[in-house]
Amino acid sequence: MNQYLKTTISAILGGVIGALLILHLTNNDNHQKPEISNDAFQAPISNVANRNFEEDFSNSVNKIPELDFVEASKNSRESVVYIKTVSEAYGRSSWLDLWLGGSGSMQQVGSGSGVIFKSDGYIITNNHVIEGADEIEVVRKKKTYKASLVGRDPSTDLAVLKIDEKNLPAISIGSSKDLKVGSWVLAVGNPFNLTSTVTARIVSAKGRELNILKSNFPIESFIQTDAAINPGNSGGALVNPQGELVGINTAILSRTGSYAGYGFAVPIDIAKKIATDIIEYGMVQKAFLGAEVSSLTPEVADKLNTQNLDGVVVSYIQEQGAANKVNLQKGDIIREFNGEDISTHAEFEEKLSMLSPGDKLYLTIDRNGKSIQKELILTNSENTTELLKRDVYFSKSLAAEFESVPLVERNLLDIKSGVRVVDVKNGFFKRLNIDEGFIITDINGKEVNSPKELSNILESIKGKVVVRGVNKKGVKGYYSYYF
Repeated sequence: MNQYLKTTISAILGGVIGALLILHLTNNDNHQKPEISNDAFQAPISNVANRNFEEDFSNSVNKIPELDFVEASKNSRESVVYIKTVSEAYGRSSWLDLWLGGSGSMQQVGSGSGVIFKSDGYIITNNHVIEGADEIEVVRKKKTYKASLVGRDPSTDLAVLKIDEKNLPAISIGSSKDLKVGSWVLAVGNPFNLTSTVTARIVSAKGRELNILKSNFPIESFIQTDAAINPGNSGGALVNPQGELVGINTAILSRTGSYAGYGFAVPIDIAKKIATDIIEYGMVQKAFLGAEVSSLTPEVADKLNTQNLDGVVVSYIQEQGAANKVNLQKGDIIREFNGEDISTHAEFEEKLSMLSPGDKLYLTIDRNGKSIQKELILTNSENTTELLKRDVYFSKSLAAEFESVPLVERNLLDIKSGVRVVDVKNGFFKRLNIDEGFIITDINGKEVNSPKELSNILESIKGKVVVRGVNKKGVKGYYSYYF
């Protein structure tokens, strides 16, 4: 019994002493810890005895940047417009339907966004927003304007519109070159017909090549962002926190057609050059190297006996082109472009897109392990250094617009002649179902070399007609009709 009593008393005393010790330690901890609100972050704890947590916490909070997009949103929204398009779609028709206009048609309505580039009514948008449109309208602050198409560039998916208005709030232009991965950006547009919508996230990557532009000379070096971009955002603005335009929102990566994580924008450094050329000259003054380049993959690098994967490989040389004149060769690896290192194909194409015919280009190439310097003068699509003007003809009777195909493109497609279908309005030619972008090389075996010549042939021909040419994918084919 005495032993049991001693054990009980010892247990009670141990419990009391333990409780007092825990209370003492708890009071010491409460004395050293700061009060942190639920919306603050919890700082990592180490070296408890040597740190002043209140001071550390205060300094950490002061280092967090204040993200205020109110002014940037306000300014950029003023410069983003809503674009509405209307087009007529026709089904395949018989020869009688073609003449009597008896084919069924259906009106299609599309929408997108645009950015006011100049205060006197010039607006940048995507080419795919207005492609095939018979009517284009621009809506800003509930006011609707009829818009005319100044020009477009399928190789960058850009187009320029013009409305009859002055003193518009042109957007401030930034620099996509200065934009960094991780920088905050805002996407401004009209998704799902919800006008003046702003979303914000960061730049996820730069120089993305998606292989989505169906052009003979595509330029893809997209800015990737995780800001929400949806159908209707196309042609809208990607701006930095200062409200400056850094890109034109163009595409989304999605299996559903809606936002699924990533959107892509054409860098403003490219868009600015394209839009300025279209406004000043009616077409892009594109510079040509006279050669084609491809990515330097590990497999290609092995064949060229190099371990350095930075750069692009020359894969094609145009006869009488600028590259051929300075003895650039297939298999040469271009390492530097005007003194700047080249890493990817997208980077090379982006830099080339900002130059013009007549500009000098300095290249550093790797040929069989030796570094060689090359200097050449860039040319235009006709292999000269002069400014070009579009050879375009609109036929009222055919209700279609045609343009000549430049020499560089004819060489690439291996055709001697050709006239491209540029724009098809609501009328006879649309009922032929020949798509915009189709290049007509000959009609009934007769080569066509100019838009006017093509128009004259189609306006006067009778009987069976075979129209041969090349589609947007470079596939040769023909259309057959009876007139």
